[in-house]
Amino acid sequence: MSKIFSSFAVNAENPKWEQLIKREGQLYSRSDDVRNEFSRDYSRILHSLAYRRLKHKTQVFYNIGNDHVCTRMEHVAHVESVSHTIADTLGLNIDLTKAIAMGHDLGHAPFGHKGEYILRELSEKYLNKSFWHEQNGLRFVDRIELLEDKHAHLKNLMLTYAVRDGIISHCGEIDKNGLIPRDELLGLNSIKNAGEFEPATWEGCVVKLSDKIAYVGRDIEDAKRLGFLSDSDKKKLEEYAKAFDGDAINTTVIMHNLIIDVCNNSSPEAGICLSEDYAKRLKEIKDFNYHTIYDNKRLKYFEEYARLVINSLFKQLYSAYKAENTFSELLKMEQYYPSFIKDFSEWLAKYVDKSIVPEYLNKDITICDNEKIYHSLEKEEYYIQAVIDYISGMTDGYAIRAYNELITF
Repeated sequence: MSKIFSSFAVNAENPKWEQLIKREGQLYSRSDDVRNEFSRDYSRILHSLAYRRLKHKTQVFYNIGNDHVCTRMEHVAHVESVSHTIADTLGLNIDLTKAIAMGHDLGHAPFGHKGEYILRELSEKYLNKSFWHEQNGLRFVDRIELLEDKHAHLKNLMLTYAVRDGIISHCGEIDKNGLIPRDELLGLNSIKNAGEFEPATWEGCVVKLSDKIAYVGRDIEDAKRLGFLSDSDKKKLEEYAKAFDGDAINTTVIMHNLIIDVCNNSSPEAGICLSEDYAKRLKEIKDFNYHTIYDNKRLKYFEEYARLVINSLFKQLYSAYKAENTFSELLKMEQYYPSFIKDFSEWLAKYVDKSIVPEYLNKDITICDNEKIYHSLEKEEYYIQAVIDYISGMTDGYAIRAYNELITF
């Protein structure tokens, strides 16, 4: 397996290099920094609060009391591991690959894809636009996440184009084999649907396929651990294991075989791809997961609970809207829901024009040099977007604690 993609890697010799490392703003610099542009992105994602919260977000199974059930953070680690191995073997830029993998699920909704569907319903109803986690991930790294600079001022992440592109273009739900990057470096906010465009880099294509490779086996392990699989399901898995030349279908078996197959079959002509045989096997396992796990009726109660929690939180926050006087209304609510409303008010203050922020919150925004994306809350849609942004950034545990505060007297 030679590094056959080395001439296509995103490095200084790449004809699109300057465009791919471009940022929406100027980062502070250090004269002794040894990191390249993509290593710096990796570090900025690693230090972000959104990344930290991934450890308490559902991947598939809500089970915060079980330390051995996969969380969103563990899934991200698997994607980083798979994509790093493939990119290194093929001769691509591993720093870019790792940065995309690290950031690909930032801003994912609480309660996994169930939470994503519920927020989509709210966004479509109140804002007349869709909500999908790849786009929300781009929104988080562009507009929501803040990091201190060397003067302790909070600023937006300002990641490179290549990493941002990999985040919004990583949708792995579409069963397509042979990923080839698009030529056009279009405005990323013009992308309206998940999977609408392939990533602009080969590294992004590697992460997109690695995302699928990473989750199918890990989800099976959790399903087995939690007793989701029937005897007939287990028998089916034994058949898959034989096809994969193994004794069991688990994360390591699936990852190893698929990684080697991708490395053996990918080429600049064929794209980042599996062999026809392994592409078929991967689809079979994915279909198996949908039938036995993702659409399992045992997850129905979880979905109903997630819907109750998210809709209740949205309803309560939405009821506070009073245009420029919204903070006064929120302050009245604090006597009933002190933690939830106080947290939201302090968070919201960072993203609105300082002129409408009350004195008691001013101390929290003096070092915020970020974009004020909700303006002066003069339009209801600004505030609704703020509420959806805030909920989408929650961990499962925080959402439940906030809901419990709503129902506790």
